[in-house]
Amino acid sequence: MKLKTALMGAAALVALAPAAFAERGADGQVNIIYWQAPSILNPYLSSGTKDVESASLVLEPLAGFDEKGELFARLATEIPTLANGGVSDDLTTITWTLQPGLLWSDGSAVTSADVIFSYEYCTHPEGGCAQGARYEGIKSVEALDDLTVKVTFNEPKPNPYNAFVGSTSPIIQKAQFANCLGAAAPQCTDANFRPIGTGPFRVTEFKPNDVISMEANPNYRDPAKPAFASVNFKGGGDAAAAGRAVLETGEFDYAWNLQLAPDVLAGMEAAGKGKVINAFGTLVERIEMNMTDPSPDLAEGERSTVKHPHPILSDIRVREALSKAIDRDLLVEIGYGSAGRPTCNLVPAPEMFASDNKDCLTQDVEGAKALLDAAGWTVGAGGIREKDGKKLSLVYQTSTNAVRQDFQALVKQWWADIGVETELKNIDASVFFGGDPGSPDTFQKFYADVEMYANNFDGTDPEPYLAQYLCDKIPGPENGWQGENINRYCDPAYDALAAELARTGEIEKRAEISKRLNEMLTKDSHVIVPLVDRGRNSAHSNTLGGVVLNTWDSELWNVSDWHRVK
Repeated sequence: MKLKTALMGAAALVALAPAAFAERGADGQVNIIYWQAPSILNPYLSSGTKDVESASLVLEPLAGFDEKGELFARLATEIPTLANGGVSDDLTTITWTLQPGLLWSDGSAVTSADVIFSYEYCTHPEGGCAQGARYEGIKSVEALDDLTVKVTFNEPKPNPYNAFVGSTSPIIQKAQFANCLGAAAPQCTDANFRPIGTGPFRVTEFKPNDVISMEANPNYRDPAKPAFASVNFKGGGDAAAAGRAVLETGEFDYAWNLQLAPDVLAGMEAAGKGKVINAFGTLVERIEMNMTDPSPDLAEGERSTVKHPHPILSDIRVREALSKAIDRDLLVEIGYGSAGRPTCNLVPAPEMFASDNKDCLTQDVEGAKALLDAAGWTVGAGGIREKDGKKLSLVYQTSTNAVRQDFQALVKQWWADIGVETELKNIDASVFFGGDPGSPDTFQKFYADVEMYANNFDGTDPEPYLAQYLCDKIPGPENGWQGENINRYCDPAYDALAAELARTGEIEKRAEISKRLNEMLTKDSHVIVPLVDRGRNSAHSNTLGGVVLNTWDSELWNVSDWHRVK
């Protein structure tokens, strides 16, 4: 089957159940809690899921992905395809048409100029963009008229649904962000904290790392939606408190990402106030190896940059040894139960894109020791290995969360068993995933040797996700520490194969290349050490209707259909 053929049927729209309300705002307030508190409402300046998803209540793309991973139109009239002429026969262009009459929440018209500006904003050469991979391979974006935008690619693009598709690639208002291009982007506090959008809600107050207050957008395109007049979006705390607030006390209506041990979650649900919802997608808990030196002895602006290779982890034998020492089955049992499964893949789904690599699934402590022996690290005082007078000592950081701290403790012990000294560090999730270029503790800056987290990608095609590991996607001071290549991996062979994926149309061949790229990052180089393919656990109150869990886009993708169950 050719992807070119598949494109012809890509315009299927999601069929949503009609909401049980008929008047905007009739159901009062909805209370949402994200224990990782949003720190910005501009997805282009943060790749943290908490920031992307909270912003999705306000900012929208031309198209999104439904709970099955299928495309549907949001601001566009339809999904462009070969069959309807929206995608050119030679696959070098895609033409989008905005719905007529769309308004920003301030009452001004949405036009093609806003779409073009969104592209220019993310690709500005003097700034950094957290979502740059979604605009890879674009030659130009031009207006054919006020409602029509033509995207031209550098070469045939069999999968043209990256730019302006999904919650990580929304349309922002040109008038609001016009003076925020390039290096000025992080300084536009008002625009970044209170973006003007087209979504069902608009921001009335934003307290970073705390609370977002929103009200129904009076210019939302469906006059009967949203059912709720306001949103109280609370951030911070921990997963346990968030779970209790929905499942036990009923104080909140929706709790996101309940990263809790299975017995804890089951005990909360037994209180009868709400329901846990879960589904598998592409969320992989993993350890990233820093390929650059994060030493505080280096000058600020040189730490964790390509100027200084990592003195220990640049040796693949050390990285592989660290991976071999881990018992992934026990991690799943302790942290996720049936909501997790051990994995060796960064891309665990869809099935056709998932490698059959299982090499990492069996813990191999003796094999890990042998690799470190071969690398010249000999056991010294206290069982810690040494080489050339330097200890094999690593700083291992992650966000503050009970499950993640359990994982850290286990991994520290396993690494001690092979002679590795590990210093554990945990950082408040709102800071760790916040993207603040002034903070030393973001996962983008990576001022540690290894770090653990999870994220996923919009839709079911991994092309833009894998493109995050291109050499030019490395965060650094020159791009405001924005970029998706967190571990500073750079391999020209990887870049070349990613480019081949971008121009490959045959679906089986795309799957083959995607698997190979995945293995280059995991099996071949061990710069990414996958641990657990995590099912998404969230919860909603028994009085909240219309919730459909979506693991392929923002969890809040259909919030305009949420309503109060009487």
